[in-house]
Amino acid sequence: MSSTRESLHGLWSSRWVFILAAAGSAVGLGNIWRFPYLTGENGGGAFVLVYLGFVLLIGIPIMIAETIIGRRGRRSPVNAILLIAKEESLSRHWSALGLMGIIAGFLTLSFYSVVAGWSLAYVYFVLTSSFATANSISSEAIFTNLISSPVQLLFWHTLFMGSVIWIVSKGVSLGLERAVKILMPLLFVMLVLMMIYSLLVGDALSATKYLFATDFSSLTSDVILLAVGQAFFSLSLGMGALMIYGSYLPHDASIPRTCLIVGCVDTLVALLAGFLIFPIVFAYGLEPSQGPGLVFVTLTVAFADMPFGQVFGFTFFLLLTVAAWTSAISLLEPVVAWSVESKGWSRNSSSWLAGCLIWLIGILCLLSFNELKGFTPGGRTIFDWSEYISANVLLPLGGFLVAVFVGWRVSRMTIASEFGADGAKLFSSWLFLLKYCAPIAVAIVFLNSSGLDLLFR
Repeated sequence: MSSTRESLHGLWSSRWVFILAAAGSAVGLGNIWRFPYLTGENGGGAFVLVYLGFVLLIGIPIMIAETIIGRRGRRSPVNAILLIAKEESLSRHWSALGLMGIIAGFLTLSFYSVVAGWSLAYVYFVLTSSFATANSISSEAIFTNLISSPVQLLFWHTLFMGSVIWIVSKGVSLGLERAVKILMPLLFVMLVLMMIYSLLVGDALSATKYLFATDFSSLTSDVILLAVGQAFFSLSLGMGALMIYGSYLPHDASIPRTCLIVGCVDTLVALLAGFLIFPIVFAYGLEPSQGPGLVFVTLTVAFADMPFGQVFGFTFFLLLTVAAWTSAISLLEPVVAWSVESKGWSRNSSSWLAGCLIWLIGILCLLSFNELKGFTPGGRTIFDWSEYISANVLLPLGGFLVAVFVGWRVSRMTIASEFGADGAKLFSSWLFLLKYCAPIAVAIVFLNSSGLDLLFR
């Protein structure tokens, strides 16, 4: 029987609001900014295929497990795992898994806010016609000028983090739920309309070939790790976000069906983002392997040249910003919920205190593009290390431990009661993937990549 424990922070009004919220957490810059440039840098279709395989066989099973933890515990990730561990007579040290998730989300949001600040800046740049006559040289100059200016980056980083803190401070019903009800439909409408426009004016055939033509010779252990990291990053796994959102899920909602919908929506958005960006890239002879600057440097050249390019560019960067908002609020929420539960602080105080600390760490990330550009321990800047450690180390490691905790340590009766009446066959298949496929696959990829080098440096 499902736990009757109640959340201290409120509940989503329906299963569909959870789907919007969880999809909003998953659908962010990871899909629209990170997925296209990783695809461009790592062989196109082969990377996409591996990524989709990890989403299906590892991502969704772990997503279900994280949501089960959240709804069973009805608390922040740390306290939810601690309560379940007590129920199951397990070591209280398992709560460190929840703490690791909160740290991962904390670190992710620190650099995520910097990139989200870029998208906010570009909304302003397009509105002021900065790209009206852009070419490859001037577009590169605008981007370089932005990231080389600590004052500009600080302004946009502050504006973005301030809006995220304000939303989270309003609580589940008045803040999170109201935001996702407005932002998610807006995001999907903009994404679909822009993809249709991109396919009409761009090179749809080349984009399709690029996304789905497979060249497995380009796959290395590091590339496979990137695909694992992207699957975790785009689904918001290992960050505590799905645990805390799961804690607000109504008792009668089916966790596996709900998570399957979220996983499908997230994957669909990633592919739609590819069909939005790459037709334009190929139609205008741009470089698909541009890297993190793909959407900020190469696409602005196309926006300047295409009909109604200013409208298209404004909508695109607004879409990036909306996607970033929906993800960022889910990254801040776990630590805020933990502060309210464990420290007795008000939600408003917790939101501003945690948000300002993340904002301060974000300043170090933005300075790595200018004042601290030469500070590259281990060959990476502070920004690069933040992204690498969170996406390619903490998230897969957290997912591995979630799979072990739920699959091997929590009793079958407990997880079956939260899984719901979705059939013994579905439950058995999910449990097999969670117990065996997910941890083994993550461990093999992680230990055969630079992640192992990282641990022993």
